[in-house]
Amino acid sequence: MTNQQTDNSPTVGDIGEQGILNEILPLLDAKDAGLGPGDDAGALRVAGGEVVVSVDTIVQDQDFRLVWPSGHEHAAYDIGWKSIAQNVSDINAMGGVPTGAVISLSMPAEVSLAWAKEFARGIAAAISSLGADRLAVLGGDLSRSSEISVTTTVLGECEYGKILRTGAKPGDRLAVAGRLGAAGAGLALLEGKHEATTWSRAVLRLADAQCKPTPPLESGPRAAQSGAHAMMDISDGLVRDAGRLAKASHVSFKLDKSALEVFAQRLEPAAKLLDLDPMQWVLHGGEDFGLLACFPSGVEIPEEFSVVGEVVPLTGRRSNVFLNGKQLDYRSGFDHFG
Repeated sequence: MTNQQTDNSPTVGDIGEQGILNEILPLLDAKDAGLGPGDDAGALRVAGGEVVVSVDTIVQDQDFRLVWPSGHEHAAYDIGWKSIAQNVSDINAMGGVPTGAVISLSMPAEVSLAWAKEFARGIAAAISSLGADRLAVLGGDLSRSSEISVTTTVLGECEYGKILRTGAKPGDRLAVAGRLGAAGAGLALLEGKHEATTWSRAVLRLADAQCKPTPPLESGPRAAQSGAHAMMDISDGLVRDAGRLAKASHVSFKLDKSALEVFAQRLEPAAKLLDLDPMQWVLHGGEDFGLLACFPSGVEIPEEFSVVGEVVPLTGRRSNVFLNGKQLDYRSGFDHFG
């Protein structure tokens, strides 16, 4: 086994999540099996069509805390829910419907059986409540570890064809389905100094957006059916993910601040409590697992999508994201190694 640190080689923390991907993806050969890494889910050719595939891991004290600094307890039920929600979101972002899942749960031996059963109930509830009616848990793995870690792989099908990140065109309308900033506000509350026992119902709902996200599952296939040119889910923040989408399509985006204000107003309960600007959560908060899609100007956009900007040609050699004419740094937002 090689050393974790070799000579003067940078650490994974030095280069961040995107830097790691830039280094390791060229080493992995996707062969001619379908669609390899680079979108929200891969695609595997099978007899009669393709299966889209996505995998995510959530780890204790990296992606969630059993007890947050605010005193809020992150229930096993909610951890099970989130392990499904963030994965079916990737299938949704391809315009697909989730059909199968395998789940690997690692945990210390002293974790109670009651905790494990509540975790499983959360998985079942997410499948039912989010509308993933065709999703079956096919199996998985259990292992002992020093902390709780959940890895979930979800398979799906794209009835209307898969929607990639590479198809956005100048003149397209940029639209969002689902929440923006709610999970980011929730994270600030959970990590904050205000005791959870003092929270109002409105504040608690924002904390729940982080612990138990609700991706708009029916919106992905609707966007595909409506002819969306490009799409991805918003997991690491609107600006960061918009930058990824713009770069993949070799375009730039102009965001409309007035359209985003509607989302910011919904975050006022947390903003007042923490004395923070809610627009920062709208722009940079992650883990809402909504959708960011680019629709041609001539098509009818599904009603649950809100237009928040437009696609414009490249300005120079680099894709950019602008807010009311100001260039934004799309490297901001969530990074596992940041």
